Order: sequence, then C-alpha cells, then structure tokens
Amino acid sequence: MRDVFIIGTGIVPFGRYPDLLLEDFAKEAVTEAVGDAGLGARRFDMAVFGHSNGGRVAGQRVLRELSLTGMPILNVENACAGGGTSLHVGWMAIASGLHDLALVVGMEKMERGLIPPNPGEYESFLGKTLPAKYALRARKHMQRYGLTIEQLAQVSVKNHFAGALNPNAHYQQEVTLEEVLASRPIAEPLTLLQCCPTTDGAAALVIASADVADQLGRRGVRIAASVLKSGIYRNSSTDATASDDDLAERAAAAAYEMAGLGPRDIDVAEVHDAFTIGEILAYENLGFCERGEGGRLVDDGVTALGGRLPVNTSGGRLSMGHPLGATGVAQVVELTRQLQGRAGARQVPRARIALAHVQGGSTPGIGTGAAAVHILTTEETTSAH
Repeated sequence: MRDVFIIGTGIVPFGRYPDLLLEDFAKEAVTEAVGDAGLGARRFDMAVFGHSNGGRVAGQRVLRELSLTGMPILNVENACAGGGTSLHVGWMAIASGLHDLALVVGMEKMERGLIPPNPGEYESFLGKTLPAKYALRARKHMQRYGLTIEQLAQVSVKNHFAGALNPNAHYQQEVTLEEVLASRPIAEPLTLLQCCPTTDGAAALVIASADVADQLGRRGVRIAASVLKSGIYRNSSTDATASDDDLAERAAAAAYEMAGLGPRDIDVAEVHDAFTIGEILAYENLGFCERGEGGRLVDDGVTALGGRLPVNTSGGRLSMGHPLGATGVAQVVELTRQLQGRAGARQVPRARIALAHVQGGSTPGIGTGAAAVHILTTEETTSAH
C-alpha cells in the first residue's frame, strides 16, 4: 500500500443555514481545501462525499457549482460515521494505486429535533431514542465503575472551553459545571448541555499520493492508518457481552497495528462525543485508559487543553455541533491543522501524532454500527509504544 498525504483542508463555520441549500455552503469548504492545497486548475481523479440527508447525487450537485465534473463521484451514507467512511474510501483509492489525487467532503443540512430511528428499531419508536440509549450506558457505567454526574458534566465544560476558542464552532461560549448540571433534563442523567446540537456544516480534505504531494511541495501530514469496522450481531437477551464497545476497540486495535503505534503515542485526538458519556467510553475503548477509568482522566485534566492528551480540541460535537456526514471529516481537518501548527489558540504544543474516531448507527448487540479510526502523523514521528 502506498503512503497517502493530506495536502489541503477546508471547513465552513458550523451552525444553522436556513436560507441556504446544502450546495451553497458545501462548495465553500471545497473551495477552501482546493486553495489550501495550491491546486489551481488541476483536476481530481475522484471525489467522495459523506452525507445522510443530502438527497440524490448530492456530491455531483456540489461540484457542478464549481465546474468540477466528469470524474468518479461517490456518495456515502454511514450514519454518524459517514465522514470517516468517506475518508477511508478515498484513502483506499490512493493507497491501492488506483488514483493519485482525491477530494473528500463531509456535509449535512440537518432537520431540527431528534434523529429519526432506523426502520425496524421498534424500541426507538417507543422511546428508546439516541439520548435514551446513551443515558442507559451512562447509568450502567455509573453503577459498575462509580462514574459521577460531575465527571460527565465536566466533559461538556472542557469541550465548551475549547469551542469558545474555535471560530468554526456552532457554540462559542464557555459553560460552568453548575450550568451544565442545571440545564434542562433530556434523559437522566444527561442534561441539555451534555447533548450535541443538530447543526449544518461541511468540511473538505484534499488527499494525494506521495508523488503528487511532492510535486506540490505539500508533503507534511500522512494518514498512517485508516480503518473502518462494523458491528457484530449478538443476541442481547442471551449474550451478556452484547455491547458496541468492541466496535471502537476493534477499529482502534487495527489502526494502531497499521500505524505501528499505540495509544501512548497519541498527542491529540478527536473522538465521538455526541453525548458526554460517549467521550468517556471512547477514552476506554481507544486504549487511553483502563475500563472504568475514563472519569478519572477528566478529573485529572489529562484530556483538557494543556493536559497530557488533549481530546476534542475543536470543541467536539458538544460545541461544534453534529452534522452527521460532516463530523468525521471536520475532525480530521482539526487534527491536520494541529499537526501543522495552525490551530491558533487551541494549538497543542509539539503535536506529532493524532487520532480521529467517529462512530454511528449502532445499537448494542444488533450489529448495525460503523466506526472509523484514522491516525495521522507528521514526517518526523517516533513511537514510544
């Protein structure tokens, strides 16, 4: 497999665009990424678009606006993991030698309110919505390991602090622990400020082979690992191991092996924090700590800006918002800029290795989920693994 490099990034401010079409703001992210890559009039070999609500041939509609037509254009849907899946598809095309230059875009224009359940998930129609599912996982973790409501809420405080430093975040205000705990109950123990907002947004990446990156003088951030895994069916009524924790665990293990690195090597990470408990579980599933120790990382400030392993320096889904198809690409935009020293007030000093994790569509045990894990490195990396 060939090396694949990220040579351009673009993103629009996440928020609400009620008067714009998806094409209107998605093309702005593409334009920024193309300019950042210094491509000029050069054409892509292919493009991949991740979205859930964009409708038919959404990628073609966006690129038509920019006169980028005629190439293979793929539209990918994989729930919250759609953006990470799109990058994986583009990475495979270049790593395999099929193409040399690809555009990867994540984009979404969201409806207000809860994301509707998948057909056939009958419990969801009876009230087991996404907030309820995550609330049950939080209660289980609290009962089994002693996770506290304060530790959960502190994840929101941490991520809103980072979001306040990010001009592309939907919400750019700090919040206090007291404000998080006092915000409107959604699904006990989760309150409003512990749940991601539904948001519009788009982000784009230009990825290339080493030869193209060298020609453009843009060889700097390498995709050291790109892994996509799906859930495994288990009968939750008879199998006590029925959980989707193993989904992220399997994806991370494969990514570490591919990159020749381990969790202790990671300098900065973006993980899937649609709800505060999601970030706590990600710490554990990705190997940043032992099972049951996620709350301690928050207490000790390990994952805050200035900590040993800053997580969700963008503000995460809790501050950025969560436009489904855009999230996975936006995470990699943030991490690429961190490795390039372009993250402004959120910059992690001496960041050389980064991990992105996005996950969606999963209900424990039924095997429908998807998780994507990407590891990015600079040219001068060494492993402490």
